[in-house]
Amino acid sequence: MSATSLRPPRNQADPRAIPWWTVQWLILMTPVAGAAVAAYLIFSDRPVWLGAVVAVFAVGCLVLAVVAPRAYYRVERWEVTDEAVYTRKGWLTHTWKVAPMSRIQRIDTVRGPVQRLFGLADITVTTASSAGAIKIEALDDEVATELAERLTAITQATPGDAT
Repeated sequence: MSATSLRPPRNQADPRAIPWWTVQWLILMTPVAGAAVAAYLIFSDRPVWLGAVVAVFAVGCLVLAVVAPRAYYRVERWEVTDEAVYTRKGWLTHTWKVAPMSRIQRIDTVRGPVQRLFGLADITVTTASSAGAIKIEALDDEVATELAERLTAITQATPGDAT
């Protein structure tokens, strides 16, 4: 086993990922918090303790939207070598994915509308595996383009039929 597989991948997402992920979390959590408050206000018989629970829940949703992206940024890692693509994700359970170059079938670059506002892109590496694709998230747009070109060149030069 190579030394590369025994250590965390070297690269982090672009620092602009934190505000991008925060916007995504806020888009998700604001309606959830708002729905909880609205549901509480709709009912006429509202016990005070339930109001406190709803308030804590709503504030917790918004705090999570601010804290989660920062925590995710600290643990997400990726690296590309001439032999493989490596990623590590997860807060409590670390998920490591390794895709040998000889197994790569497809490389996609994705830039969503909000993501483009932050100048970011994702790379998805699809392999000949039932375990699914490997996603490298929140890269600088230029870095993503260069990485996709590099991966394409390496996989074309790697012997094997990716099956």
